[in-house]
Amino acid sequence: MSEQPGKMAQPGTEPPHNAGEEAVAAGAQNTLHGSVASAERLIWQGPWLVVALLGLSGLGVASSALLWQKLSHIQTQLARQSADSGLQATEARALARQAMDMARESAARQSLLEARVSEVSLQRTQLDELIQSLSRSRDENLVVDLDSSLRLAAQQAQLTGSLEPLIAALRTADQRLARSAQPRLAPLRRAVERDLERVRTAVVPDMPNLLSRLDELVRSLDELPLANGAPMVAPRSARPASSAPAGWWERTVSLLGEEARRLVRVGRIEQPEAALISPEQSFFLRENLKLKVLNARLGLMARQYDSVRSDLTTVQALVVRYADPAARKVQQTVTTVQQLQAQLRSAELPRLDETFAALATAAAGR
Repeated sequence: MSEQPGKMAQPGTEPPHNAGEEAVAAGAQNTLHGSVASAERLIWQGPWLVVALLGLSGLGVASSALLWQKLSHIQTQLARQSADSGLQATEARALARQAMDMARESAARQSLLEARVSEVSLQRTQLDELIQSLSRSRDENLVVDLDSSLRLAAQQAQLTGSLEPLIAALRTADQRLARSAQPRLAPLRRAVERDLERVRTAVVPDMPNLLSRLDELVRSLDELPLANGAPMVAPRSARPASSAPAGWWERTVSLLGEEARRLVRVGRIEQPEAALISPEQSFFLRENLKLKVLNARLGLMARQYDSVRSDLTTVQALVVRYADPAARKVQQTVTTVQQLQAQLRSAELPRLDETFAALATAAAGR
C-alpha cells in the first residue's frame, strides 16, 4: 500500500487515474524540493537552523508519505467503484436486453390476442346474425303455417257449414303463438283471440229449414198468378131445388154474360212488360223462376251465400215485375223470399279478416 515517493516518476509505472491525483503529487514533490533547498541554504547559517530545517524536512516527508498513502487508498476505492460501475452497467445492459425481449414478446402476444379478440368478435357477430336469421325464419315459418291452416279451416267450415274447423284451427294457432313467446307476434295472438271469441258466439244456420222453405217456394211458383193472366171466375152457385126452373132465354143471357166477363177485363198494370208477356212466355217465366230458386238451393248446399242472395234477389224482382201484386200468393212468395234473405244475412259464417290482416303484417316483418 505504501510506496516510496521517488517511484512515481519511474517509467513503466501506471499513471494516476485522474488529474487531481497528479496535481497533489506534483505539489508534494515541489514542497519536498523546496524544503531540501531551504535546508541546504540554511546549513551555512548555523547548527540550530540546520536542526530546524531537518525537522521541517522530516515533517514534509512524513506529510508527503501520508498524503501519498491517502491518494493510493482513494485510487484503490476509485478503481473498485469503477469496476463495480462496469459490472452494474453490464448487468443493466443485460436487464435492458431482457426487458426489450420481454417487450417484443409482450407486443407479439398482444398482437396475437388482438387478432384472436377480433376473430372472436367476428364469430360472435356472425353467430348473432345466424341466431336472428333462425329466429326470423322460425317466425316466418310459423306465420306461413298458421295462415295455411286457418285458410284450410275456413274452407272446411264453408263447405260443411260447421264452425268446429274454425274453432279448432284458432285454438291451435293460439297455443302455438303462446309457446313461441315472441313479442313481435303479440298483435297476431290478440287478433286470433278476438276472432276465436267471435266464432264461438256465432249462430250456425239451420240448413234443413232453409232447404225446406226453398222447396216450398219452388212448388208455389206453379200457381203464381201473373199480372196479365185471366182471373179465376168462381162457378155460379146452383139454384135451390125449391125454385122454379129458369127459362131458356135466362140461361142464354147468363151464359153470354159469363163469356163476356172472361173475354174483357179491365185493370191497372204498373209494369208494361207484364202486359206484353204471352202464355208461352209465362210458362218459360215460371220455369226460369224455378231454375233460379233451384240454383239458390244448390248454392246454399255449397255454402255460397253471396250467390244464393243474388238468385233470391233476381227471383223477387221477377215476381214483383210480372206477377199480380194484389194476389195473396204473390205477397206470400215475396214475403218468403225476404225472410230467406234475412236468414242468410244472419246465418253467414264469420270471417277471419282481422287474423288474416295480422298474419299479413307479421309476414311483412312490421
